[in-house]
Amino acid sequence: MDTPRRVDLTEESADLLRKLVALHGQVMFHQSGGCCDGSAPMCYPVGEFKTGQSDVHLGDLVVDGIDDVPVWMSGPQFEYWKHTHLTIDVVPGRGSGFSLEAPEGVRFLIRSRLFSDEESAALN
Repeated sequence: MDTPRRVDLTEESADLLRKLVALHGQVMFHQSGGCCDGSAPMCYPVGEFKTGQSDVHLGDLVVDGIDDVPVWMSGPQFEYWKHTHLTIDVVPGRGSGFSLEAPEGVRFLIRSRLFSDEESAALN
C-alpha cells in the first residue's frame, strides 16, 4: 500500500483556494488546536505565519491552477490527531480570526476520520 495522505480537501475548498490565491498570492494552512476558532484550519499568505520547530508538515494540497498548498499542524495537536485523516472543507458563515476566507462569508473547517488499520500500518 502507498503511504496514505494525511490531509485532503473538498472541491469547494479547492475553488475557494484558487480565489484566495488570485487575491493574496500563494497560501498555506496551519491547524493550531486551540479552542473555539483556534481549532479551525487557518489560511494565511505564505510567509505571513511562521511555523516553529514543533510544527508538523502534514502534506501539501494539490489544487489545479495554483501551487501546492502546504498544511501544518502544531506538534501537540498532531499527537492527538496523528491517527486521523483530515479533509479541509468550507461552510457558510464567518469564523473569527485572521484566516483569509473570513471576508468571503465562509470558513474552513476540518472533517476527520480514523485511519484504517491498513493505513495506520503504512504510516508507521
